[in-house]
Amino acid sequence: MEKHKDHKPHQCSECLKCFSKKGSLVAHMRVHTGDKPYQCSECLKCFSEKGSLVAHMRVHTGDKPYQCSECLKCFSKKGSLVRHMRVHTGDKPYQCSECLKCFSEKGSLVAHMRVHTGDKPYQCSECLKCFSEKGNLVAHMRVHTGDKPYQCSECLKCFSQKTSLVAHMRVHTGDKPYQCSECLKCFSEKGNLVAHMRVHTGDKPYQCSECLKCFSEKGNLVAHMRVHTGDKPYQCSECLKCFSKKTHLVRHTREHSGDKTC
Repeated sequence: MEKHKDHKPHQCSECLKCFSKKGSLVAHMRVHTGDKPYQCSECLKCFSEKGSLVAHMRVHTGDKPYQCSECLKCFSKKGSLVRHMRVHTGDKPYQCSECLKCFSEKGSLVAHMRVHTGDKPYQCSECLKCFSEKGNLVAHMRVHTGDKPYQCSECLKCFSQKTSLVAHMRVHTGDKPYQCSECLKCFSEKGNLVAHMRVHTGDKPYQCSECLKCFSEKGNLVAHMRVHTGDKPYQCSECLKCFSKKTHLVRHTREHSGDKTC
């Protein structure tokens, strides 16, 4: 008589999970015992399953047996190929239960859920600031280390973030991809477009805490605050006179040089 396909006579004594084959139970028990009998001969890293060791060995051999039928890109793991195929199919099987937004990878959904939960599990060891994504913490750490791994191929200037390099490259290319929908003026950076739009909207989001005067740009608020603080950070190198605004220093310098141009 043929055995029933759902028959699972082998049960784990720890969690009571059942298996159809004894070998599967033996492999499962390593979850509880922590046993890792399969060791890599190259780096001595150990694994609980033989299949995991086989997949790991491709790190050393460079073997990539799984090929995409669309673009022919190759992968060392079958799971990597499965995830890659979603680039071509557009499949997004992981859906957020809060806002129903969909993602192609489980990790992306996990990171997205922190938008709703407010969870920030990645903490800076220097200033204790917390982040919801590991990549943001890595980028933040460069504030403390001073590391600037992104270099411009034209002028060799270095940047701590890739987005800063991308924006900088427009200095060389002259590209201005951000266009004002009102006057069609173009800008190289999105932030400049956002600031420019206030010319049309009249929005002044930056308010002085002393006199409540409002400004459309943060820099103007910073300059205005010197009226209250008396700060004069711009100093003439000739007579050492100080000014609260850079433009005042420039005009003063022209008086020394005799330059009357505007």
